[in-house]
Amino acid sequence: QALLARGHRVRALVRSLDKGKRLLPEGCDLVQGDITAPETLDAAVTGCDWVFHAAGFPEQWMKDNAAFDRINAGGTENMLSAAKKAGVSRFMFTSTIDVFTWKSGETYDESEIDPNPKNTHYERSKQRADKLVAESGLDAVFLHPAAVYGTGPSDSPGVNDLIVRLANNKAPGLLPGGFPVVFAPDVGEAHVRAAERARTGARYILSDRYYTLAELAKQSLDALGIDRKPPRVLPRWLCSVMANVGAGVSAITGSAPLVPKGQLAFLQVDSYPSAKRASQELELAFTSLDEGLEKTIEYLRATNKLAS
Repeated sequence: QALLARGHRVRALVRSLDKGKRLLPEGCDLVQGDITAPETLDAAVTGCDWVFHAAGFPEQWMKDNAAFDRINAGGTENMLSAAKKAGVSRFMFTSTIDVFTWKSGETYDESEIDPNPKNTHYERSKQRADKLVAESGLDAVFLHPAAVYGTGPSDSPGVNDLIVRLANNKAPGLLPGGFPVVFAPDVGEAHVRAAERARTGARYILSDRYYTLAELAKQSLDALGIDRKPPRVLPRWLCSVMANVGAGVSAITGSAPLVPKGQLAFLQVDSYPSAKRASQELELAFTSLDEGLEKTIEYLRATNKLAS
């Protein structure tokens, strides 16, 4: 939407043309393909000035852990090859805040990429993808969003999913910890502004606030107009037991655990991102959580994911 609003022609790579037509704004030229199928990518990038590589696999559990590398790292490598072949002038990469070095209780910025492998398959695959882009030789810019919420799918663990479960009274308990968040339209606007004005190799954290799940639940219930206390936060020791037992059961059954170990580990990172660079260099003003939740609920109701 941010690109179309500026008058750009937009070509979108989608795996399903029908789904793409439903989810993407009018005015996008759709090309069917997959980042894991390199033979489908030339049609998507040929003739383009900029490539925005925002595709990825953000789940915290997968029966086949090799899928993280195949999609996040392998897919990025395929996109880089296609972009080089097409001679694009700029490659915009949607990375993650997970690639940075952080310390418990402290604020971090874009100054230090963590050289050590992170805790989860997802994080490690994104670290590898980030390195591939950095070493590609392309005019690349890196965007590092936190947990994205707002206009978009609500079937992955996150704020959208939490809102739906709270509205339907299907959130019996909350995991301990939390995460930084960012409103989806802010992420889109940041990508376009970075394409327009960022220096080669620049990195931008996209989130200016960390919330616990309890805080997110309380503000979501308020935004929904529901006069109910948030679900209680489960003890950390109990969640650890559930995660470890669930991992063993999942290894046998192949079914997703109730509490993925990766998700629990992610929630325990109590470090706080600084979006000072994005605010200054991109002149980006982040949407407040209250306003973002209000717009998200409007979207969820308009798309029949929430009752009106």
